[in-house]
Amino acid sequence: MRGWFSRDYEPVATLQPGEPVVFQARNAGWYWDADDEPERPQNAGHALEGPWEVRGARAGATLVVHVDEVTPRGWGATFAPDVKLMWSLEGETWVSERGARVRSAPFLGVIGMPPPEPGEHSTTPPRRFGGNIDCKDLVAGTTLYLPIPVDGALLMAGDGHGAQGDGEVSGTAIECPLERAQLTLEISDLELRSPVARVEGAWLALGFDENLDRAAEQATATMLDLMERELSLDRNHALALASVAVDLRVTQIVNRVKGVHAVLRDDAIR
Repeated sequence: MRGWFSRDYEPVATLQPGEPVVFQARNAGWYWDADDEPERPQNAGHALEGPWEVRGARAGATLVVHVDEVTPRGWGATFAPDVKLMWSLEGETWVSERGARVRSAPFLGVIGMPPPEPGEHSTTPPRRFGGNIDCKDLVAGTTLYLPIPVDGALLMAGDGHGAQGDGEVSGTAIECPLERAQLTLEISDLELRSPVARVEGAWLALGFDENLDRAAEQATATMLDLMERELSLDRNHALALASVAVDLRVTQIVNRVKGVHAVLRDDAIR
């Protein structure tokens, strides 16, 4: 496990494109069991698995991350000022110690690659190359497309979330360890200004910035790129259609850098 991103880390494995990687992951606080006393390095961020090198990946290309499986352990926790809310998983439902029930929708909060600059980098802010995206739509069965910053890609992942609302307004989701996660990694020559994702019935375009307005502008610009390419539209036509068919959602507002995702459903333009 690592608590930072770095291009200087040795990969734990080298994968062929299309080869799946299977792993377990502690939660963001480095816990495996709720009563653990985890050994967390000083100033470390999320407990991340990897990095995994992808043979043939080159800076400037795109890493295609198929999220095949995300299976949580049976417990999780959510935090707010003066509150630690413990959850247990009952089938497909999370049940809190205070009796609240929410649908289980597990995903990896962090999927990303290191910045191209040397040294260790915080896991907290999401970047153009992914990282702490915290997008609740990236459940099993979805595909994330990330610009590759360094040769080999050096992907890392972790930060299991059992369920989360858009915004993640307290700063935490249902923070849970993962019994099993599987990702399949491929390479594309697609050019991206920021990440995009294919989820059930829709395309997403993600934008990140310390300023929420600029994050929205970035997500919109990437969505317009996507509409030009996928729908064979000129940009101004795409902009007009986006104004009536694309939804902007706040991904999260709590990770130093704010996130916005633009959503174009398959049935929005007929």
